[in-house]
Amino acid sequence: MDKVVATAAEAVADIGDGASLAVGGFGLSGVPNVLIEALYARGAGDLSVVSNNCGALESGLAVLLSAGRIARVTGSYIGSNKEFARQYLAGELEVELIPQGTLAERLRAGGCGIPAFYTPAGVGTQVAEGGLPWRYDGDGGVALASPPKEVREFDGVGYVLEHGIRTDFALVRAARGDRHGNLVFNKSARNFNPLAAMAGKVTIAEVEELVEPGELDPDAVHLPGVFVQRVVALTPEQAREKRIEKRTTR
Repeated sequence: MDKVVATAAEAVADIGDGASLAVGGFGLSGVPNVLIEALYARGAGDLSVVSNNCGALESGLAVLLSAGRIARVTGSYIGSNKEFARQYLAGELEVELIPQGTLAERLRAGGCGIPAFYTPAGVGTQVAEGGLPWRYDGDGGVALASPPKEVREFDGVGYVLEHGIRTDFALVRAARGDRHGNLVFNKSARNFNPLAAMAGKVTIAEVEELVEPGELDPDAVHLPGVFVQRVVALTPEQAREKRIEKRTTR
């Protein structure tokens, strides 16, 4: 039951070339930076990543992206990541952009053993009809486009069929965790982390504070340990490092 692994390097040691990853985080909030850095140091490439976005300010998944280690991204937001946009438009990266709520539910469904579900999001658009550019040819043309999806009508409303997502591994960050893998997330850092963790066949969590079993109030646990296979305790320095994407004053 003790799922604690000594180092991040040991935790990601079996993530090889071509692996698929679900990664938590939103912008710079709740991103498993230490595990991503360990994966970068390991040298794994040709990765397929499922995440809301692909890092920002040269941190998070941007570390792997800039090094050319990511072959495919399933996400919902490119944002201000100029390298992400450049690789996508240059035909160097395959990108499946889907509605954010659909991405969240696809991850949750995969983790719950639900193979597919119907949603009204995207009906009447290229999300359902196909034709969204997954990969460009580098000259402005589309080398690979999304296929059409099944659409059915329920009570007079159209719904598109979306498939649950399962990945080889998942990388997440939590504020607190115990040795059994039960996790608690801090405010907005909760974001996609529980959903990504559920979707991974092997889920690795970096935790800012490691506690003993029984110290977490069961009613406060956001993700039960059944979804987590490995836990890495961060050092105080690693836990304190939190970058701000857009600093504002008022």
